Amino acid sequence: MTNPIPAPARKLTPLLEARDVTMKFGGVTAVDHVDLVLNEVELRCLIGPNGAGKSTFFKMLTGQLRPSAGSIRFRGSEIGGSHAHEIARRGVGIKTQVPNLFDGLSVRENVFIAAARRKSVARATAIVDEVLERLHLTDVAGREVGRLAHGQRQWVELATVLAQEPELILLDEPAAGMTKVEVERTAQLILEINRTHAVVVVEHDMQFIRRIAKVVTVFYQGKILVEDHVDRVLADERVRNVYLGNAVSA
Repeated sequence: MTNPIPAPARKLTPLLEARDVTMKFGGVTAVDHVDLVLNEVELRCLIGPNGAGKSTFFKMLTGQLRPSAGSIRFRGSEIGGSHAHEIARRGVGIKTQVPNLFDGLSVRENVFIAAARRKSVARATAIVDEVLERLHLTDVAGREVGRLAHGQRQWVELATVLAQEPELILLDEPAAGMTKVEVERTAQLILEINRTHAVVVVEHDMQFIRRIAKVVTVFYQGKILVEDHVDRVLADERVRNVYLGNAVSA
């Protein structure tokens, strides 16, 4: 009796896949044929010096910019060129540098509004309790957001993003303007969120990156210079050179 031929392994679709993504502003190429693949519950940090193209690439992922060329797919469906609200409806949570909150409402009310956009009142209420506890915000749940410190406001916005139950969360410089203590707590919160969600972080603070990163993608002159484990990336002479302003060859 012959053994049956095993079925070929099913190729898993990446959670997020960017292929040949290019962004041109007139005659200037800000992002030049970039490929990036993100898998389920992966944490990826995008770094690079000012003008490297990482922020432009992030804006294409979040629908703020339409790529000049290339493809961006989320769960196999094209999102490149879609509006931010359309991308959010597909299951992508987006947090930009400036908190988008209702200052006159409480922390709980802000998180509830986010949760209730596509959930019943009962489910939204349960989500609020879960998220506030998970992000250690129950002690400020009743406080007016406009009266919170900068770091607390950033954490509340993280909570509003998480309350929408996305599969992927995109964060733009989440530690910007924070104190050392706030930065440490933000790192802990991102690692906590990454237990159940894929996360992409755009950041330039190398100490913060060292605290949270596993795989790091380094942008330089609109292209990916290197992509590897954080320890190897931070030890890479090319990476040190670009942060010091020295020319490198990829």
